[in-house]
Amino acid sequence: MYVVVAGGGKVGFYLAKGLLNEGHEVLVIERDRKKCELIAEDLGSVVMRGDAAEATTLGEAGTNRADVVVAVTGDDEDNLVICQMAKRKFNVPRTIARINNPKNEHIFKLLGIDATVSSTDLIMSHIEQELPARALVHLLRLRQASLEVVEATIPEGAKVVGHQLRELHLPPESVFLLIIRDGNAVVPTGQITLQAADEVIALTKLETESRLRDMLLE
Repeated sequence: MYVVVAGGGKVGFYLAKGLLNEGHEVLVIERDRKKCELIAEDLGSVVMRGDAAEATTLGEAGTNRADVVVAVTGDDEDNLVICQMAKRKFNVPRTIARINNPKNEHIFKLLGIDATVSSTDLIMSHIEQELPARALVHLLRLRQASLEVVEATIPEGAKVVGHQLRELHLPPESVFLLIIRDGNAVVPTGQITLQAADEVIALTKLETESRLRDMLLE
């Protein structure tokens, strides 16, 4: 597989190194001369100096035969431009972009970028997992349907403790998928009574997530 990596910073360097170790063909495009020299010293002749946001540079990199283009510069706008050109001008099958501002993710999706990676979201996910009793842990996001699968551990003293599921007024388009109690999976029927320390896995709309969180954790 031929992968073009736009951006030779730490992310681009280690990504290229990992791909090379897996046996893939890689070319890193980087504007900064010193970064290019450092990459060449460690990885060999897999780096090209140039601006990946310019079509001529992508053309010289052989982007028309690339299987994947990954844009990991520190600038969201550049990453968007690079991926769009790769997709539209060079017909690259798959484009992946690093985004620094999570608010830009929706725009990237609307403009046809296949996948995005947000370091902010990844860090937040790890923080949430350290505080499971006070937050919803995001397990899966279905962006096309504006839905996500979340997990919450019911804390001691929560208002829902002792109530049957049928008594709860869940937000619109929210549903319990599974309850884990004492390490065992419990099918969430209307007769099930919630207990403290229950792990609840639910499907909810993005816009009603906060309401579900308040219901389960307060």
